Amino acid sequence: MSRFKGAPVGGLPGRLPEGEELLWQGAPQWKTLARRAFRVRIVGGYFAALVAVRVGASLAAGHGLSYALGTGVNGAILGGVSLGMVAVFSSLIARSTTYSITNKRLVITYGMALPKSVNLPFSRIEAADLRVNPEGTGDIALRLPQNVRLSYLLLWPHVRGGKNGRAEPVLRGIADPNGVADILGRAIGQTLTSAEIVEPALTDLDAMQAHAA
Repeated sequence: MSRFKGAPVGGLPGRLPEGEELLWQGAPQWKTLARRAFRVRIVGGYFAALVAVRVGASLAAGHGLSYALGTGVNGAILGGVSLGMVAVFSSLIARSTTYSITNKRLVITYGMALPKSVNLPFSRIEAADLRVNPEGTGDIALRLPQNVRLSYLLLWPHVRGGKNGRAEPVLRGIADPNGVADILGRAIGQTLTSAEIVEPALTDLDAMQAHAA
């Protein structure tokens, strides 16, 4: 079911125009978001180190093992709660995000409370960079022209910092990244081919009109 009222396809802000068709839809994997966007391993390592320091300091002060372990309980509980919050937040973001590829554009819809949509026509995409993660998921970062400015904070975590500090939209943590990259590449290629076919036709028409005049 779509989060947008009246939208016939879930994850899209409105009805597709005539001649436009949906090629692929997906969403980020929440575990990948937790690991790579929220750095859950670093968070877990921080609290593990905190507990170890507390226990070590207690033992160094001459306390018994049971007492020393007790001093680390609060840190362990706080760490567990923090990791749980990261997992829940990552899951909510994944459930409220949809990446869509049509034969004319790429759409990112996101936002838990207030859904937002970013439309990227293929003519605005200069390049796409694919990165495959060890667990099999991947990220596809989109390089945009210099005159296209996006807010890093408003688009996060579906964004990364690109060259010259420009925000680059990212399809983050998607399954089958190679397959999605192939779909996107073929769609962009077909769009560019169509544009190349139309442009000479218009040029020839202009020449004919000028000759007739």
